[in-house]
Amino acid sequence: MIPLQGRVKGTGHGRSEIRRIKVATVNSLLSPGARQTVQIKRRRTDRKTGKTTIKTVYAVTSLTAEQAIPAQLATLIRDHWQIEALHHVRDTTFAEDASQLRTGNAPRAMAT
Repeated sequence: MIPLQGRVKGTGHGRSEIRRIKVATVNSLLSPGARQTVQIKRRRTDRKTGKTTIKTVYAVTSLTAEQAIPAQLATLIRDHWQIEALHHVRDTTFAEDASQLRTGNAPRAMAT
């Protein structure tokens, strides 16, 4: 059993959230270059409806325990999802993933 190594509470966007993290060191037999595996469990409660959802996310990293402690891994994962949220907005607003523009400066111009 892997012990809980971090817990963060937060509120925003009409929700309250608790994020828990567990990290385990692995050998590269799991996947070449793998050094740690991460489990993040998010418990979100909608403050208007009271509905609670629990989502578990897993990740594997090449960073060793000396290079990144659980709190740093949690921050890296959260920051990654903030970037992905921006990409989602750009794709749903401008249909970037469906674009046929692939050459020259056209992709950059359209993204701008």
